[in-house]
Amino acid sequence: MDEKQLEAGFQAKVDAEQKIEPKDWMPADYRKNLVRQISQHAHSEIVGMLPEGNWITRAPNLRRKTVLLAKVQDEAGHGLYLYSAAESLGAARADLNDQLLTGKAKYSSIFNYPTLTWADIGAVGWLVDGAAIMNQVMLCRTSYGPYARAMVRICKEESFHQRQGYEIMCVLAKGTPEQREMAQDALDRWWWPSLMMFGPSDANSPHSAQSMKWKIKRQSNDELRQTFIDRTVPQADFLGLRIPDDKLKWNEATKHYDWGEIDWTEFNEILKGNGPCNKERLEARNKAHDEGRWVREAALAHAAKQAKKQAA
Repeated sequence: MDEKQLEAGFQAKVDAEQKIEPKDWMPADYRKNLVRQISQHAHSEIVGMLPEGNWITRAPNLRRKTVLLAKVQDEAGHGLYLYSAAESLGAARADLNDQLLTGKAKYSSIFNYPTLTWADIGAVGWLVDGAAIMNQVMLCRTSYGPYARAMVRICKEESFHQRQGYEIMCVLAKGTPEQREMAQDALDRWWWPSLMMFGPSDANSPHSAQSMKWKIKRQSNDELRQTFIDRTVPQADFLGLRIPDDKLKWNEATKHYDWGEIDWTEFNEILKGNGPCNKERLEARNKAHDEGRWVREAALAHAAKQAKKQAA
């Protein structure tokens, strides 16, 4: 078959809700799009360990510490699942890692903000992981099989992360005036960056339309963002906290919340590497990579030794 026939057959399979597997024929741009998305997702899970890991030694009690340790461990596992999915498309994990360490690869802009107080750990779980779930649940039905299967377990664990964060915010919101103020401050700082997590508006998103045609994505950036707002505002009301948006109001005609404009200048600056913690995050990842070199070299030497024994 020629290229057009192959593409027609591929699209027919996608439209019929049949999973695309690693050995199936796929358009080069489909493969490229997936490698970009999956690798960015993997990088985000790995870099996302840093702002929370910052609070493991400062958690307010042993229970909080063990729960946070479990969450950070989950994030590491998510990164590994996703790197494996990218490898099934022919991407070398070492190359993907190098792209992250050199700053060539992108990861979620949200992780370039600092976690200043313990309330930030609650806000990250509630808002950041809540937004992530909104993005990721649809990926359980993405057209690429290995990615979809990885997302099933990831979403189950992310739902635990979201509940952990919301529980922290509940305790703070019902606590002392100082704790309540700390919870409101965290919400004020994380609300808009959480909305930016869904990516540019549909009109300005270069990949969204094609990704939806190939059923890599099932909903657009703006649709997901609206759903997140509609679900999160009542949660904030329950906590007695105020969403930092003066234009936020319920629209009876649309049955959705209307909301203010996002400052996309801030988003674009972070993508350029000019966020509050961009430099700090890359330095931390490079430091960890350099300090772990001896472990990787020892593992490779052991594997080579075992292979030599088997060959003999």
